[in-house]
Amino acid sequence: MAKAATLLVALLLIATTAWAAEIEGKIKSWDAATNMVTLDDGTQLEVPVDIQGQIQRDQLAEGANVKVSYEEKDGKKVVSSLEVTQQK
Repeated sequence: MAKAATLLVALLLIATTAWAAEIEGKIKSWDAATNMVTLDDGTQLEVPVDIQGQIQRDQLAEGANVKVSYEEKDGKKVVSSLEVTQQK
């Protein structure tokens, strides 16, 4: 019984833990009202206010190449870091 309970707890922790990922792309649009960046492949990323303070708003311009780390939280991709990169 104790093993089953331990397994259940482990599965719940895995299911509720946010996972991190990275993506690179070109900004298609930036919506300051909703704090959402949309990349040219359609990926939508929420940019928290604390991250916005680390970048200049003019860097979030259409056509800018970015490298983004994000976590899945409540079904949204929430940015943990955003770097504007040089065009290749």
